[in-house]
Amino acid sequence: TKKRRNNGRSKHGRGHTRAVRCTNCSRCVPKDKAIKKFVIRNIVDAAAIRDISEASVYDSYGLPKMYAKLYYCISCAIHSKIVRNRSKEDRRDRVPPPRFRPKEDRPSAQNKAN
Repeated sequence: TKKRRNNGRSKHGRGHTRAVRCTNCSRCVPKDKAIKKFVIRNIVDAAAIRDISEASVYDSYGLPKMYAKLYYCISCAIHSKIVRNRSKEDRRDRVPPPRFRPKEDRPSAQNKAN
């Protein structure tokens, strides 16, 4: 019996994939099996943004962002609730979860401003 259609990997005919290290516990995980998360965060915390914008000489100074690609092993992803255990029927649902996009990155917000 098979638990998953893809055996928990997205390798499909590749033979071998390189290993990446888990961000949380440094375990070696095949790249196609690892749970991937792309995080975009402001370098400056929310409380200090207003202070910096008031003290700044420039009208619209774009604060730098921090971009990080995080890889998690299955154990850490379940433990930190990035993925959840699903029932046998729910595992057949292959539709990805809805994607969260910040308001400033949406194309519809730019069209309304123009």
